[in-house]
Amino acid sequence: MKLLQGKAHPLGATVRADGVNFAVFSKHATRLWLCLFDDDDQELARLPLHQGEGFIWHGLVQGQLAQPGCRYGFRAEGAAPAPQGDCFDVNKLLLDPYGKAVSAPLQLPALLAHQGDNALVMPKSVVTAPLPPMAIRRPQIPAAQTVIYELHIKGFSQLNPHISEAKRGTIAALAEPWALEHFKRLGVTTIELLPIHYFADEPHLAEKNLSNYWGYNSAAFFAIQPSYCPGGAAQFRQVVASLHRHGIEVLLDVVFNHSGEGDQHGATFSFRGLDNRSYYRLTADGQGYVNHSGCGNSLNLASPVMQRLLCDSLRYWAELGVDGFRFDLATTMGRDPEQFCPSAGLLAAIAQDPQLSQLKLIAEPWDLGNDGYQLGNFPSGWCEWNDFYRDTVRRFWRGDGGLLPDLAKCLHGSAEHFEHNGRGIAASVNFITAHDGFTLADLVSYTERRNLANGEQNRDGHQHNCAFNCGHEGATELPQVLALRCQQQRNLLATLLLSQGTPMLLAGDELANSQQGNNNSYCQDNEIGWLQWPDPHPLTDFIAKLTAIRKRFPQFKQTQFHRGNRFSWLHPEGRTMTAADWNDPQLSGLQLQIDAGNSDDSLRLLLNNGQQPLQFQLASNLSDCGAHRYWRGLVDTATADPTVVVASNHITVQAFSLQLIHRVTAQDLPDESISS
Repeated sequence: MKLLQGKAHPLGATVRADGVNFAVFSKHATRLWLCLFDDDDQELARLPLHQGEGFIWHGLVQGQLAQPGCRYGFRAEGAAPAPQGDCFDVNKLLLDPYGKAVSAPLQLPALLAHQGDNALVMPKSVVTAPLPPMAIRRPQIPAAQTVIYELHIKGFSQLNPHISEAKRGTIAALAEPWALEHFKRLGVTTIELLPIHYFADEPHLAEKNLSNYWGYNSAAFFAIQPSYCPGGAAQFRQVVASLHRHGIEVLLDVVFNHSGEGDQHGATFSFRGLDNRSYYRLTADGQGYVNHSGCGNSLNLASPVMQRLLCDSLRYWAELGVDGFRFDLATTMGRDPEQFCPSAGLLAAIAQDPQLSQLKLIAEPWDLGNDGYQLGNFPSGWCEWNDFYRDTVRRFWRGDGGLLPDLAKCLHGSAEHFEHNGRGIAASVNFITAHDGFTLADLVSYTERRNLANGEQNRDGHQHNCAFNCGHEGATELPQVLALRCQQQRNLLATLLLSQGTPMLLAGDELANSQQGNNNSYCQDNEIGWLQWPDPHPLTDFIAKLTAIRKRFPQFKQTQFHRGNRFSWLHPEGRTMTAADWNDPQLSGLQLQIDAGNSDDSLRLLLNNGQQPLQFQLASNLSDCGAHRYWRGLVDTATADPTVVVASNHITVQAFSLQLIHRVTAQDLPDESISS
C-alpha cells in the first residue's frame, strides 16, 4: 500500500487508473486520517491525509485495497482545548459526506452506547466504481401536463401481490410490468419517491421497537438506503430508465434542512466529527444547534461548502436520470443565514446551474423557524406544496360555509400566491393528501387522529385535519355512511384533478387505503404504513377518468393565469357572482365556466357542498345559450353514470357532490342521446 498526495478534486472517493483518490473538507481539523478496513471491519491502515488549499484534505492510495468495494472512513483531530463548537474525537470513525455507498445500516443506539473507539459498530463508506456512460432520455413532461404520484418504495410494493416477491420493498418493483401499467392506467406522469438517501433510525424509536419508515433523517446525500436498492446506483439508474421509456418521470424527496446526527446529545458519525462549526448552524455559545427543522439541528446552508455539497448531490442524482426534486422544509434552504430570501445562496446556486435549473423543483415552503411559512415566495422556476389549497378544499367538502371566495382562488390556481415574478399556474402543487397526514379514506372516516401505535400518547401528528367522518367515527358497516364516504372521496379527487395547477396524488388513495386513523405513520414500517392491495377498486377507474379529462381538454393545460372571459364565476341561478354572493355564508353552490381560449369549447363545473340537492340554472336567460343549448355530462360524483345530455336550462346537483359538463351543439349529438 502506498499513499501519495493526490488531488483536492473531486471530493469523495474517486477510482483512477493509478489508485483511489480521497478528498474531504474540514476547515478546523488539525489532522485528518483515512482509515481502510477489510470486509470484517478490521482496520488495516490509518493514513494521514495531506492538508491542501481550501481546507480540503486529500491523498491517493495505491495498492491492493485501492479498488471498488474498499471500505473506509475518516478520523479527525482538532486543537486542544477545543474551541467552542468543535466536536473532534479521533475515536469516532466518520462517514464520507460524498460517499456513494455505505456498508451497513446505521444503528444510532449502538453508537451512542459504545465507549472508546467505535469502528466495530460504525458502518463504513464504500468505494464505488464509476458507472459506464448511459444516455438519459427524459420524458420532459411539460409543467402544465404534470400529474404527480407520491409513493414510498417499500410501502407501495411490500404487500402487492402483483409484484414478484423478490422485488417487493425495493426500487425494482417500480419497473415491474404491473406497476408500469398501474401508473399509466391512473394517468400519472411523475413519480415522487419519499426519501431514498441513506438514513438513520432515531434512538427514541429503537427504544419503542419502532423504526424510521419515511426516511426523513438523512445520513448521506449520495448513498441509497441499501434495503431499497440492493444493486446500488447501477440498479437505480436502470429502473429510472425503464420508467422513462414508459413516459414516466422520477422525482426524489430530499432532506437538506438537517442531518441524522441530531442535537448536541446525538451520535457523531459524519459532519459533526469532521467540522461541526462549518457544517451546522450553532447557537451563539457554540454549545447547541439552531433547530429550524424540529429534528435537533439545522445544516449551515449559508456556507459555501454546504451549498457545494448539496448541489453536487443534486447533480449526481440528475446524472442517474432523476427529473427533479421535492425539498423537505425548504424555507431552511432560503435562510441567509436567518431570514428567508428568495435569492439566498443555495437557491441562487441552483438557479444559475445549467443542469439543475432545468429540472422540476418543488418546495415544501415552510420550516419551524421564525417567519417559517413562505408559501408563494420561492423564485420563478419553482413549484410549491400548497397547503392553503389542501385545507380550503377539505373544509369546503366538510360543509363549512363562507368558503366560496377561497375555493374559487384554489380552482383558479391560487393566483394571489403565485402570479408574480413570471410564475405560472403550474407553480401551485395542489394536494388533498400526502404522506404526512390522513389518507383520503381516513380523511372521510375520522375526525381525530389515532396515533397511539407511535408511542407518543397520541400527541404527535397534525391536530388541524379539516376532516369529516361522514357521521360515524372510524370503521362502520352503516350503508349510508359508507356511501357518503365514497362520494366524498370522489368529490375531493375530482376537485383536485379539475383545478388549475399541478395535482399531486398520494399512492393508495386510488385504493381507499386506510392507516386506521394514524395521521403520522413515519415510524410504522408495517401493515399500517404499507398499502393494502384489494381487488380492483372503483376509485382507480375514477381517477383514470379524471386524468383522461385533464389530458383531453386544453382548459387544464394552461401555463399562465388568465382572467376575463376564460373563467366565469356564476351563481347557481346562472348570473355572474356579485360581491354579496361571494360573502353569503349560506350559499352552498358555485358554477365555474372555463373556456378554451380561441375555441368555443366550454366546460362548466357545478359544486354543491350543501346537505340538500341544489338546482343550477345554466344561463340566467335561456336565449343566452344560443346554438349551444346542450351539455354532455362528464363527471357526476353522486352517480356512476354522468353521460346524460341536458337539453334544458336546469341541472340538479345532489347534496355533497359536483358535476362537470361539456357544452356541445345539437349536430354533435345523436337524437336518442338528448334528454330534457
